[in-house]
Amino acid sequence: MAIFSRSTAFSRVTSLAALRPVHAAFSWFHNNPKTLVDLQAELVAIPAPPFGEEERSKWLAVQFADAGLKDIRTDSVGNVFGFIPASGLPPESSGPVVVLSAHIDTVFPAETPLKPVIAHANGSYHLSAPGACDNAAGVIGILAIARALIHAKVKLAVPLVVLGNVGEEGEGDLRGIRHIYEQQALAGRIAAHVVLDGAGADSAVTQALGSRRYQVTINGPGGHSFTDAGTPNPIAAMATALSDLAQTPLPDQPVTTLNLGTMHGGTSVNSIPEYAIASVDFRSTSPAELLRLEVTLHRAVEDAVDHWNATAKPAISRGRAVLSFSIEKIGDRPAAQLAQDSPMLEALRAVDRHLGIQTDLRLGSTDANIPIALGIPALSMGAGGDGGGAHTLAEWYSDKDRETGLRRILLVTLAMAEWAAGL
Repeated sequence: MAIFSRSTAFSRVTSLAALRPVHAAFSWFHNNPKTLVDLQAELVAIPAPPFGEEERSKWLAVQFADAGLKDIRTDSVGNVFGFIPASGLPPESSGPVVVLSAHIDTVFPAETPLKPVIAHANGSYHLSAPGACDNAAGVIGILAIARALIHAKVKLAVPLVVLGNVGEEGEGDLRGIRHIYEQQALAGRIAAHVVLDGAGADSAVTQALGSRRYQVTINGPGGHSFTDAGTPNPIAAMATALSDLAQTPLPDQPVTTLNLGTMHGGTSVNSIPEYAIASVDFRSTSPAELLRLEVTLHRAVEDAVDHWNATAKPAISRGRAVLSFSIEKIGDRPAAQLAQDSPMLEALRAVDRHLGIQTDLRLGSTDANIPIALGIPALSMGAGGDGGGAHTLAEWYSDKDRETGLRRILLVTLAMAEWAAGL
């Protein structure tokens, strides 16, 4: 693969942008705003909570076929693939590929009312619907790039894998992208990975915020609040553990957070509960801090259970079961950072310079966490336009300046394809 210095990257991007087929791809973006917003409205009308993305997977496979992608397939977890072959390479080539992806799931439960509304004013389209921006904008972004490349007959230096993946949000825990990088036949070929997530053309996530999530369960014998008084109470033990955990010192640097997300248990006000369940979220840019918080969580729960077992009445503790606990990891996103001399960053800087824009490099938790942690040049960027109200029923997207964002994505993708090919 080629060395991408700042000067060579800019020269490469300038040359790419001057090609007639690339200009034709830019023209496709300019001429098809209504096509894109109509597709976006179709997409957001299909429910897609984590682990419930099947109908969106089917919809996207149809769109890939309509766009002219090759070798379209859906894997065992619901990820949808389409391929754009490289110019001059046989279809069965086993060389490097570049991946362009967007997650198809949303945070909204399947029963959420989805009634997309399109308005047009001042030359722009405005779409209102849950998920309109996160991540319908990204999914339409990968479709727009694919359609423009194929329509304009842009020659690719290496094959482009266009991917709609499942499981980015919440309890999905990046399962779609994680599954792909566990499949060595393809994973071993990925030279670079561009993730589209949300709107905008002025930022990119290059520092992966790590997170670990746990479900804590404390079980006990339960009983009547009066006749079994003195039996250790799982809710009391959980409250003690969470209170102690909440007082854990957190550093400002590396950036680290701790959140007590949910707690529930018990059956009635006059019953000693048989269980208490809580969920906890840790986030940090440092793997060492995540490990420290995991150890602190285990110590807090164990100490609280020991304390409340020790308070049980002797007669009860001899004759009945006492408290026990389990801690299950329910989410694990790696922390990592794209190197400052990464060819992906050099390509992005060169594209910014060419387009006269400036990208703000940010910290975030996205599908790009996985490839960045594996040392693969990767980032997550907006798909152009503007949006707001993410993860609420009032979410919206505007396609104003979507064209600039799509040009940025196209040039970064083409530049990385040439880098992967060693040009």
